[in-house]
Amino acid sequence: MLSPTTPLHSTSIFPPKLHICTTDGRLFPGTILLQQRMASFSRIGVSSQVGRVRSSSDGHDEVDTLMEFVGKRGVDVGDELVVLFHYIQYACKRIAALVASPFNSALGKHWGLGGGGGAGGFDRDVPKPLDIVSNEIILSSLRNSGKVAVMASEEDDLPVWLSDDGPFVVVTDPLDGSRNIDASIPTGTIFGIYNRLVELDHLPKEEKAMLNSLQSGLKLVAAVYVLYSSATILCTSFGSGTHAFTLDHSTGDFILTHPNIKIPPRGQIYSVNDARYFDWPQGLRQYIDTVRQGRGKYPKKYSARYICSLVADFHRTLMYGGVAMNPRSHLRLVYEANPLSFLVEQAGGKGSDGKHRILPIQPVKLHQRLPLFLGSPEDIEELESYEDVQQTVNPGYEV
Repeated sequence: MLSPTTPLHSTSIFPPKLHICTTDGRLFPGTILLQQRMASFSRIGVSSQVGRVRSSSDGHDEVDTLMEFVGKRGVDVGDELVVLFHYIQYACKRIAALVASPFNSALGKHWGLGGGGGAGGFDRDVPKPLDIVSNEIILSSLRNSGKVAVMASEEDDLPVWLSDDGPFVVVTDPLDGSRNIDASIPTGTIFGIYNRLVELDHLPKEEKAMLNSLQSGLKLVAAVYVLYSSATILCTSFGSGTHAFTLDHSTGDFILTHPNIKIPPRGQIYSVNDARYFDWPQGLRQYIDTVRQGRGKYPKKYSARYICSLVADFHRTLMYGGVAMNPRSHLRLVYEANPLSFLVEQAGGKGSDGKHRILPIQPVKLHQRLPLFLGSPEDIEELESYEDVQQTVNPGYEV
């Protein structure tokens, strides 16, 4: 992890500070003019199930963009959160461009960091060049928004205090799965958004930054993940359903393509690194043996699908059902488990540590780790019934 004072990769990738016109005509200083463009689908067929299709005055079909959806024409999350989402989506577009760039392999030389390849030279937790750049893109965007009091990142040892009057707290995993970037495996970004705890305003900055970042997942205002794959997909929830938007590269807009996602009650896929099968506790081995033989509560054989990129494995699980898991105390409660559990619950699924629901767990450390099981409600319930599913020892490899 890095110090929050790491220099920026390039100032040119960050937006200039202008003004934004909100949906009711008021101005927020210090931000970019927000163009609420609608993508025209006049020359292609659009299913009525893809977003909310409207007819415009010129007879063309138009669908909701992310910024329209969060504004007064959509769920109306409030002007301050609209501004924040403008900057979050901007940051993620920049990260998507970096991930897809043919020049990203040169970043290692620029930063003086190795890619970690080669026997004996690989450290899973050493920050990779794109992690660093992604972290700085997000930090700069959140600072420019003027709406964030504190940002806590998986890449930084401590949270960063940004603004005394910012209404929100943002926790983030800037680039999940980055160690697989050279193999073009899907990666992702995760955000959790909380309200600033105004009752802590009298405390020193370092103390109130930490306490604001250690809020329970039950207090989440919104959560987001962005998947960088064959398409760039932003999936979010504000506590009333989970919705996914796909980046239209021709317009630069995130278009609502998956409104009100509902995870299937049960899937037929489990996602885990089963090369560690013999390190698992008896209950987890028994569960996996049972479902892949079709002898569980669902009388069909399960298939294994494992990408080793949390956002990608979670996205597939959200779409198709089943369970994505890491039974070790490896994934971070603040940056990964809480936001993704919030999203899966809003889609009708469950997030568990194998014994308990994730969201009520009170973080006690910023980088606290735990086992994580996400997926269809019936699959999670069946898995928990085996009781002994948390891997407590890690013979032969480091956490």
